[in-house]
Amino acid sequence: MLALRNEALIMKKAVALCRLTGCLPITCTNSAVLKQSGCRHYRSQPTHGIGRYKHLLPPEPDPKKKDKLPRKEIKPSSDHEYGVLNLQVSGYNMILVEHYSQYVHNLCSRLSIKVQECYAKPTKTKEVMLMQEHSTKMFLDAMLTTHERVVQVTGLSSTMAPILMEVLMMNQPEGVQLLVKEHTEADYQVRFKGRPELENLVASMS
Repeated sequence: MLALRNEALIMKKAVALCRLTGCLPITCTNSAVLKQSGCRHYRSQPTHGIGRYKHLLPPEPDPKKKDKLPRKEIKPSSDHEYGVLNLQVSGYNMILVEHYSQYVHNLCSRLSIKVQECYAKPTKTKEVMLMQEHSTKMFLDAMLTTHERVVQVTGLSSTMAPILMEVLMMNQPEGVQLLVKEHTEADYQVRFKGRPELENLVASMS
């Protein structure tokens, strides 16, 4: 009898404590106390994990795996407009090449010609060798560095093309060359650094 009375007193104290604090202590695990108090454990409440945000972030890519760059589809030309054209500006003076390529870009934007991309190609260096008279020896005379910029446009109409070419040739600075050609897959691959060792290995395996 005394044991039952002590247990009933402990249960009453636990229920009173639960009503005052609004939560059930961890030590109280009796089902009868849970039914009388109506409190739930904190892990079963709907607000559990409300501060977590990692599941909302996109998965981080693995730095060890290098994804291949997706190939862009080349827009074909039609009867009324060209497809993808490359306006290549090259020269030995980097300042003139850079300013003229910027002028080409701004002119296309003002004429409502869509500029798809504007990038620089790798710099090329040439050695000029000179041979003396009555001698077979050659010595280095000069180093020529060629800089090249490409302004890639798309959707150029056949009526706007001669106007654009005329304006560009009228404002072409001295020592700067302008080349207009259709964009190909080879032009896209030239932008990346080659790996001859890997290419030779693939060739030997095939």
